[in-house]
Amino acid sequence: MSHFSVELLLGLVMFSFVSSITPGPNNLMMMSSGLNYGWRRSMPHLLGISSGFFVMLFVVGMGAQGLFARYPFVQIVMKYVGAAYLCWLAFNIAKAPIHGLRGEAQTLGKPFSFLQAAAFQWVNPKAWVMALAALAAYLPHPSTMLDVAILSAVFTLVGAPCVGAWAGFGVMLRKLLNDPLRMRMFNVAIALLLLASIYPILTT
Repeated sequence: MSHFSVELLLGLVMFSFVSSITPGPNNLMMMSSGLNYGWRRSMPHLLGISSGFFVMLFVVGMGAQGLFARYPFVQIVMKYVGAAYLCWLAFNIAKAPIHGLRGEAQTLGKPFSFLQAAAFQWVNPKAWVMALAALAAYLPHPSTMLDVAILSAVFTLVGAPCVGAWAGFGVMLRKLLNDPLRMRMFNVAIALLLLASIYPILTT
């Protein structure tokens, strides 16, 4: 039996929407993927984000919080590993080889796979902030496995369209940026925004 009240669920939905729609590593990478690879080739990336975050949220809700409380250095290490990985991703986005987009022609390289996107959630600093905040604020006390599953499912169902919207925005930009120089400028801008998104997380 779930301990969720209607009020708590509504609050969770609002928090999920606001935290998922605002800029962050997942959203910026999805926008870049939508522009560079198109909607269809970006779908594994989107599904990987949603599935990976659901699993992460559920696992953390079922006990990983206790691990972090007992060994806080583990979370700190994961945060800095994630930041280093984001820097590497930003570098690769900025230097990606560009060719003009004609029809379904793509930039060289490959978009994130389902497994890559799912695994990335475990080193994504914003994903950790969102997960821990959601569990602290909206998980009922006492709670059951069903409550953790409901929270994880609600967050995922609300968040997936928000992240997908960023990919759609990237697809819309394809016609505007159908030029190698504009594509290069866009990718560099995304790389810089990705780097900027790390700073507030590392300073909290």
